Amino acid sequence: MPKVSERRPSVRTGRDGEEDTKPSPFAPSIREFLSYLKVEAGLSPATLEAYGRDLRDLATHLDSLGLTGPDVVTPEHVAAHFRYLHRDRGLEPSTITRHFATVRVYFRYLHANKRIPHDPSRLADRPTTWKRLPGVLSPNQMKALVLAPTPEHGALWLRDRAMLELMWAAGLRASEVGTLKVNEYHDTLCMLTVTGKGSKQRVVPIGTPAQELIRQYLAEFRPHLARFKDGRDQFKLFLSHTGRPLERVAVWQIVRKYATIAGLRDVHPHTLRHSFATHLVRGGADLRVVQELLGHADIGTTQIYTHVDRSRLRDVVRNHHPRFDRPRAASPAA
Repeated sequence: MPKVSERRPSVRTGRDGEEDTKPSPFAPSIREFLSYLKVEAGLSPATLEAYGRDLRDLATHLDSLGLTGPDVVTPEHVAAHFRYLHRDRGLEPSTITRHFATVRVYFRYLHANKRIPHDPSRLADRPTTWKRLPGVLSPNQMKALVLAPTPEHGALWLRDRAMLELMWAAGLRASEVGTLKVNEYHDTLCMLTVTGKGSKQRVVPIGTPAQELIRQYLAEFRPHLARFKDGRDQFKLFLSHTGRPLERVAVWQIVRKYATIAGLRDVHPHTLRHSFATHLVRGGADLRVVQELLGHADIGTTQIYTHVDRSRLRDVVRNHHPRFDRPRAASPAA
């Protein structure tokens, strides 16, 4: 099979040199596929958004190769796309694996519905994934981050501090921060009801610092943000200055802003989630409990946190294994 040129995707231009707004030949099939996922498969909006992003990346790349539609895509084109994601885009293996799953389902759907004569992704090799230790912050670094918002950083400083404290206290994903509702915070029970991936709910206890900040935010700040009477707040817990729920991108921007202020590098919302889980494991929490608090469907996803603190392993064996030599207590003086 001839080698496929792996040009980087670029904006289409017409003969006059201006941007060509002609839609991608892949657009109709992508719309049909996403409609099927929404109506027939009942996938959540967040999952549909992820599928859409992956397929737009695929279409942009295949457009740059001059392909005229899904029916002319070959296995080599699919392989070239994954090489592009890895070499040119520098995406993480876990992200490429998600792309791989999206592309496989997309072409499988088109083939099953006789939109294409063959499935070009059928023989594609699944991207190799490896466990990579997540970046985490120490407790002192986390304290510096959550204390970074102060009145001198703007009128929304208390909202930002409450949000950061709650993300650390409950291990929240960025998307979960934006979807939290006021009635999902249970002050008397010191609990938070979180709706995660696949609309699965979990209940997470939260500590006193997060509780106190949420109380203050609800009493002093949120009423001013929810001053509009058109229902734009949608009863969400955290609001923007316009009274609308916080978008995931805004959560990223807030975390990065205060990480920079606190002198921390390479910090993003998932760093707080990793730190939450790591601090629990280091404190001796059972892995099944951590799995439940994170909302992981598979314990294998949670097991990565068993590697974050190898210094505990020797202590655990020393203290609990019957055949491990332990220092003998000094004999009392005769």
